[in-house]
Amino acid sequence: MKPQNINILNTMTARMYTTVPKFQPLKPLRQWLDHIEINNPKLARFLCQLIPSQCPFERDITFFGHILFHIPPMCKLNPLYDELIGLRFRALCYLADICGEDVTSYC
Repeated sequence: MKPQNINILNTMTARMYTTVPKFQPLKPLRQWLDHIEINNPKLARFLCQLIPSQCPFERDITFFGHILFHIPPMCKLNPLYDELIGLRFRALCYLADICGEDVTSYC
């Protein structure tokens, strides 16, 4: 293979793996969630109670003490999962660092 063809192939491969999808309908909502500032203890408590710390859908289905099957956590399928967990973390940090509250009750 000629060096010129290798350079073209490398450029095409790099472009293939670095392109970002152009259609991102949830991007404004993600940015809005990332930019919410927590500066109110009532809001922080509300968010900590509203957003669960673990996936509420994960279950073990048992029958007479034997596990028949396991339903895996489906929260990662939520396209806003990372932003919501980040918002909950910021609320917990606000309560612990600024307000001096014990946040173990929210875990």
